[in-house]
Amino acid sequence: MILLQTNDVERRFGADVLFHNINLQIQEHGRTALVGRNGAGKTTLLKMIAGITSPDEGTISKAKDLSIGYLAQDQGLDSQNNIWAELDTVFADLHREEQTIHDLEKQLATLDATTDQYGRVMEQYDRLQGDFKKRGGFEYESRMRGILTGFGFGEEYYDTPVNALSGGQKTKLALAKILLQAPNLLILDEPTNHLDMNVLAWLEDYLKSYQGALLVVSHDRYFLGHVVKDVYDLDNRTLRHYTGNYTQFVQHKQEWLKAEWKHYDQQQKKIAKLEDFVNRNIVRASTTKRAQARRKQLEKMERLDRPVTDDQSIHFHFHSEKASGNEVLDVDQLKVGYDDQVLAGPLSFAVRKPHRVGIIGPNGIGKSTLLKTILNKIPAVSGSVKFGANLDVGYYDQEQQQLHADKTVLEEVWDDHPEVPEKDIRSLLGSFLFVGDDVYKVVHELSGGEKARLELTKLSFQPINFLILDEPTNHLDIDSREVLESAINEFPGTVLFVSHDRYFINQVATDILDMRKDGIKHYEGDYDDYLATVAKATAPNPASSAQSSPASSQGKQSYQQSKDQQRARRKLQRKVDDLEKQMAQLEDQQANIEAEMSKPEVATDIGKLTDLQKELDQLKAQSEEVELDWTAAAEELENFDQEN
Repeated sequence: MILLQTNDVERRFGADVLFHNINLQIQEHGRTALVGRNGAGKTTLLKMIAGITSPDEGTISKAKDLSIGYLAQDQGLDSQNNIWAELDTVFADLHREEQTIHDLEKQLATLDATTDQYGRVMEQYDRLQGDFKKRGGFEYESRMRGILTGFGFGEEYYDTPVNALSGGQKTKLALAKILLQAPNLLILDEPTNHLDMNVLAWLEDYLKSYQGALLVVSHDRYFLGHVVKDVYDLDNRTLRHYTGNYTQFVQHKQEWLKAEWKHYDQQQKKIAKLEDFVNRNIVRASTTKRAQARRKQLEKMERLDRPVTDDQSIHFHFHSEKASGNEVLDVDQLKVGYDDQVLAGPLSFAVRKPHRVGIIGPNGIGKSTLLKTILNKIPAVSGSVKFGANLDVGYYDQEQQQLHADKTVLEEVWDDHPEVPEKDIRSLLGSFLFVGDDVYKVVHELSGGEKARLELTKLSFQPINFLILDEPTNHLDIDSREVLESAINEFPGTVLFVSHDRYFINQVATDILDMRKDGIKHYEGDYDDYLATVAKATAPNPASSAQSSPASSQGKQSYQQSKDQQRARRKLQRKVDDLEKQMAQLEDQQANIEAEMSKPEVATDIGKLTDLQKELDQLKAQSEEVELDWTAAAEELENFDQEN
């Protein structure tokens, strides 16, 4: 059953079209993601679907009596109630019905059971009791407790005034309230903001079993990979539908784009061939009729548009001018906090070249404080921090306090490097999508995403061999996150970072540090490896597991099997990606040699030409071997996806 459908929806801003021909369907019990670059119009479209705004063109049809719950980005609650009372307002109708039931009980106590009036009141009482039970009247308090616990609000929070909460806590409470309302269609715009990993895992499980339909916008690729079953891609001002989770969407989009280019190229070759025939034969009496026929064929041909996507992405790399020593950082018995108030500690760990170490832990535990303490931006409560030799440290601050609010984008970078020509500074800024008049924007007027790109611009300009990053994926769209991942993976130095982005951690981390209030624990591998190790450590021993229920054992086995499958697929995907890079590098080398061979001074030098030809033949042979390996790896990955 279709709950909601958009028909050729369009949004304009003056003469500019933000998007058009938007056709989307939300199925009953659907799990749908809306993805696209920052600025593509995702939030604008969600507001139309939620009924907050109306489209400029097109229509939006909804099923009869469809209830919609909409959570905007960073939407918090503003209420004089305490937490429990605020959530309890969701069940106001149930409370009124419950009061009516109690009133009927009192009335029954005063009536003679043999009278007709008693029978009529009893009939009404039974009907209301049944309706109250059906609507969850005996379970709503346990539902409230369960959801509050899931979002990290224990009983000690119940009496806390809503207006005394932080912005992040208010957003979590707003999401909790919408989940309790249980609308037929739940629309969530970036619901994973402000959620730590434990809450994210709980929310994913909750949404998987949610009875209504879900439409979500999120940059959290791990979340999308675990929750959604179909994806709408808002790209190039229109919408395209893909079946599957986020990982499958990425693969299917690449396949679609490859096929579109193939069809376009084939048609262009056909057009060129027909046009050439017409031009050569139209004036010759013997062939003019055939040429005219070809011309008519060209006129009737429905020409394919050149495939275009919103693929403008930042592109950069981090660079170092010298190698560090192997011992990069040693932290010993460190306690971190403010004004002698300890947030966490004692913390002891070591970072070695060229590891990429991710720090995880609950919100508010002091992860950012730890990084600032390591960098001596705030004093340690106690303990020691020791840096290794020959270090050039680069730091990304999630609060972006290293930027100067009143400088322009150009000044922010150029003032640090006045010896560099302006054209070189502007070229660098262009690689981070600051083009034209963008470089004259004042920093305090920039969006969060623009500030993030500006801070990365400054980092990419300086020589670094030890990179310290605090939540670097915040404010970045998915494409920019993928570019950042590539830059980190290609960086020859050492990386220490804090992140709640589990997909990002899986892509870059070689080690995990799990931070708690009373210490920090080291795990080898990425985030999924960390989960597998923790699951293994907390699994019951054989004796107790023999007594556990088959369903429980099956669930744990299924969970572990899923993690193993994800790890195996990532390994295959990385192999395919590495081989693709090798193929591209070999193609570039061949092109360089062919360009060299075409130079006049080389073309007449038989000896030089012979040497270059041998080198070219070797590269071609190597390319064929790599292509064969790539074909085998791609088939293996495709078979893996089909089997799983």
